[in-house]
Amino acid sequence: LSTVYLVMAGFALLLFIGYCCTIRKKNRWMLLLFSSVLIVNVGYLALSVSKSLGEALLANCIAYLGSVFLPLSMLMIVLEAVGGRYPKWLPAVLIFVNLGMFFVAASPGYLSIYYQDVSIQIADGFTLLKKVYGPWHKLYFLFLSSYFVGMLCIVVHAAFVKKASSGAHVLILAFAVIINIIVWLIEQLVQMDFEMLSVSYVITELFLLGLCRMLQEEPGEAIGESLVSVCMGTEKQPQHAFSAEQLQRFSEGLSELTPTEQLVYQLHLEGRSTREILEQLNIKENTLKYHNKNLYGKLGVSSRKQLKALAQAIGGK
Repeated sequence: LSTVYLVMAGFALLLFIGYCCTIRKKNRWMLLLFSSVLIVNVGYLALSVSKSLGEALLANCIAYLGSVFLPLSMLMIVLEAVGGRYPKWLPAVLIFVNLGMFFVAASPGYLSIYYQDVSIQIADGFTLLKKVYGPWHKLYFLFLSSYFVGMLCIVVHAAFVKKASSGAHVLILAFAVIINIIVWLIEQLVQMDFEMLSVSYVITELFLLGLCRMLQEEPGEAIGESLVSVCMGTEKQPQHAFSAEQLQRFSEGLSELTPTEQLVYQLHLEGRSTREILEQLNIKENTLKYHNKNLYGKLGVSSRKQLKALAQAIGGK
């Protein structure tokens, strides 16, 4: 088991380095996620090779330091990925709550509120922390369940109101959240010596890193349909039948476009790539994302493909 923890810690380190080296613009919540997963796995590894109760409790604190901030990073990533709005004070409040939860989880050895009793068991070179949960341990259960429920509600809401840029983005977020919920529930119901969350956290990183790469490669593109068709071995036929409401919103939206948005709109119709648009307008990628967001919102579309299809439908009327 110590070898497994070593492998997971090494994998988490590689993913952290990979994110820092391959993603052009770093997201603070993604950095927190990758850092937290690395800290969690280092803590689990250190615990598994501890030789004394003091060392084991210190390693346990390290693991909890990553564990309490990991759901915060996931929540904020999910919230931002679906375009959700939140008050500026929310991250600060959540960080304060998470710090409080960490101090409670780090209290063993000083207080008996989180663990009533704790000891270590060493077998075949593997150290296991044997504990009897105290009255405040339920706070951690409530803490994690609140985050997971919050993330699930955000993903479900995004799926219904179509705030995410594509179906694939919602699916990736949903899988990332559901995997952790399932693993967490298994750990609550089944007594086991191995922390399965160390593996599920790394899987979560892979899901979210894939999503981050997708968004970076084609900002604003609805690449979900093509991804699903590749995975399913099917090719979805383009749909050109639009409702009267869609056509009316598109037509009205055209008159609301700013001069810059009109130029971006024309370039999309010409089939220009993202790189070509950036070079022609001499703007940065974030600026194009901003214009695309406003443009798509006014026209009621979610992708360039839909934009061009609606433009053809309007032109053919």
